Amino acid sequence: MNAPLAASGTTTLSSAEPDLTTASAPAARAAVVARGLTKTYGSGDAAVHALRDVSVDIAEARFTAVMGPSGSGKSTLMHVLAGLDTADSGEVTVGPARLTGMKDKELTRLRRDYVGFIFQQFNLVPTLTARENLLLPLQLAGRKADPAWFDVVVDAVGLGHRLSHRPSELSGGQQQRVAVARALVSRPQVIFADEPTGNLDSRTGAEVLGLLRACVDDFGQTIVMVTHDPMSAAHADSVIFLDDGQIVSTMARPTADGVLAVMRSISTTHDLPAGA
Repeated sequence: MNAPLAASGTTTLSSAEPDLTTASAPAARAAVVARGLTKTYGSGDAAVHALRDVSVDIAEARFTAVMGPSGSGKSTLMHVLAGLDTADSGEVTVGPARLTGMKDKELTRLRRDYVGFIFQQFNLVPTLTARENLLLPLQLAGRKADPAWFDVVVDAVGLGHRLSHRPSELSGGQQQRVAVARALVSRPQVIFADEPTGNLDSRTGAEVLGLLRACVDDFGQTIVMVTHDPMSAAHADSVIFLDDGQIVSTMARPTADGVLAVMRSISTTHDLPAGA
């Protein structure tokens, strides 16, 4: 497939080229490094090539968005980078930990100690209060929260007056704020967010995106967010665009209009006949 034309401010690159998220921006240390990732589901005529030799560096203390058409491989890439899935070939490193070849117990420890997750469905335990949901991952790991950091996180997400409430007593935005706080409280190396505003109205979604932006700017957090929405991607420092399992373009300092232009070019190129 031919790579789509790049909009202003973007770089169109092959999937094997490194340091994609820092194109046209000052060099930053990588929090996550991936090299030569391939992932195929099924076999023969039914095979789906979710990732095709993908290499990328995710910059530390930056907000990176991952976009692409449905079936482009964006969720698969996030899951492989986060240790939720394994690639058929290639290598992934998160912080000091090399995921490739890790056993299940080691991957569980890595996800517990180095990675935070925010999902579209919130994934809160309905019988627990907001405080209990927030602290649950630490309790499962046999660790105690740093009281000072806990207070900082709760204050940052604006939930101090709602900690005793259960999820059913919270709005969707408040539930997602609990999920953000839960991801932050263990101070992970990187937070992966999968369509974190997908179940929220536009106003509440904008508030959550602003909170994620503040996590990067105020706390130096590294965030990788899969999204389909150009407005959401515009909150990021950079955007990685995928199509057909390959990185086809990147954009530094994205705008909603610029992101939309690249997505349209991907769609147009994707619809061209073979050999075009």
